[in-house]
Amino acid sequence: MRTIASLNNVSYLYPRSLSPVLHDLSLEIHEGEFLGLIGPTGAGKSTLCLTLNGIVPQFYGGRFFGRVTVAGLDSLDQPISVLARHVGMILEDPEIQITAFSVENEVAFALENLSLPRDEILVRIPEALAAVRLEGTEKKHPHQLSGGQKQRLVIAAALALRPQLLVLDEPTAQLDPVGAREVFEVVHELNRELGLTILLSGHAAEELAEYADRIVLLSGGRLVRSGSPDEIYSDVKLLMDNNLRPPEVTRTFYLLNQIDVPVANLPVRLDAGVAALREIWDRGVDDSLPHPVLPAEANTRSPDETPVLSVDNLIHEYEDGTRALRGISFDVGQGEYVLIAGQNGAGKTTLVRHFLKLLEPTAGRVFVWGQPTGSLTVSDIARRIGYVGQNPDSQIFNATVEAEVSFALRNLEYPPAEVERRVSESLELLDLREVRRRHPLSLPRGDRARIVIAAVLAMEPEVLIFDEPTTGQDYHGAQVILDITRRLHRAGKTVIVITHQLYLMPGYAERVLIMGEGTLLLDAPIREAYHATDVLEATYLRPPQAVLLAQSVCSDGTGACLMLTPEDVASYVSRRLGDSMDRGNGHE
Repeated sequence: MRTIASLNNVSYLYPRSLSPVLHDLSLEIHEGEFLGLIGPTGAGKSTLCLTLNGIVPQFYGGRFFGRVTVAGLDSLDQPISVLARHVGMILEDPEIQITAFSVENEVAFALENLSLPRDEILVRIPEALAAVRLEGTEKKHPHQLSGGQKQRLVIAAALALRPQLLVLDEPTAQLDPVGAREVFEVVHELNRELGLTILLSGHAAEELAEYADRIVLLSGGRLVRSGSPDEIYSDVKLLMDNNLRPPEVTRTFYLLNQIDVPVANLPVRLDAGVAALREIWDRGVDDSLPHPVLPAEANTRSPDETPVLSVDNLIHEYEDGTRALRGISFDVGQGEYVLIAGQNGAGKTTLVRHFLKLLEPTAGRVFVWGQPTGSLTVSDIARRIGYVGQNPDSQIFNATVEAEVSFALRNLEYPPAEVERRVSESLELLDLREVRRRHPLSLPRGDRARIVIAAVLAMEPEVLIFDEPTTGQDYHGAQVILDITRRLHRAGKTVIVITHQLYLMPGYAERVLIMGEGTLLLDAPIREAYHATDVLEATYLRPPQAVLLAQSVCSDGTGACLMLTPEDVASYVSRRLGDSMDRGNGHE
């Protein structure tokens, strides 16, 4: 098989760094393959991607050892502009790669910079847009596109250069499930129909298991293992040792093996998992037996108390005429843990900004502890409601961690002793004490996210709102942040988390608000919400694989069928098998 790109004994240190981010790394990328690159945060995945078009080390500098070749070209001998014709690069955030005022101009931009003839440009634009299914959008402003469409536009702009290798670094991290699936399906088509070589780095275990030909696991800048999706994702211990999440279907069968329900080959794709589970079920379960009872869900709502947050027929229309909220009403009680979910553009962030008085209602009313927000100042609200945005870098502007965490307290003129107490307690809680004098932007993204949380916690708010807090985090990093939210909730705080990564939230959220196109589609306990698949699909959400596995063997609508996690499904199947065996042995 022909090699399109290779890294030979590559090591790299960023400027002023004391340790390499890549360690003696060797890897071949074969022509026409779809290669998935996985690894924990800080593994060196992004750096590896940037070596392929020469940005590392040509743009960043630093110390580089070894050799990278792409299409026979040495990455150190050729300028980035030449390498860019052979390697298309797609980054995590499509917004930072879009510069033009129309879709067709965005695709044309790089071609014009290369001084291609006008007639050639006019041929390539429709070709590239057709390849990513964006025909008919030529005259639209890119900001009119959905998140998934924007990422596909960035891919089209790269394709117009007719590269031999397309590199995508976390291309779906900021997309809702439908946008992510759009990107994966388009990339899969480019690979299968056009033979384009793909390198895709990310944490999307279920999608990579389905679409990739080969998976490479990177950790600490070193190549740990390379193999087929079945080989890599079925090795659950390997993934766990590297702080990675296996597909939920794989974890379910791994747990079944642990509790003596043997499965010879752990499936890594949902269709294979459903077939394997049905085989176990048909072979050993007596469906006439009653269902085991699931643990009762906690309920922290206090209906007799004044809600801490409330909206009544809330409508918000932006200046450009976009109606982001269309008559939403609900209450949040003291001590609740609420998940707000919905596709990109559903109105989630617009909604919570009203609680912070960062937006004024077009119509309807918003209340905080029974008081209309119109009678409160932003400062009044900020003392009681903390907000953590999805991009920590947009909330960090001080030179040290300590200064960042203390900024709001000092601005509100708290006594120095009180500032020190709160800062020390927040840094201790978030495990940041050792880096309090470091510059925040010198720390990894996961640490930067915790700095923002620490700054919010130092205000000792009663309500905490987390807007997409796990974006860009690996599974371990996401769990660390969500574990913090759970500790705060158990300490009596009201917690609201906005996310479309539904698989993360069982064990944390109790209640779910599903939003779609500015309306509230569902308000229900988490078990009911996750099994309302028709409602989820209406807002382009996909339930976790464990929910779909559960529905394949238990769909009578009873509470016993409302399973959420691989642990739920494995325990349920084991107990049904045990009950059936007892009946078969005459023990009723």
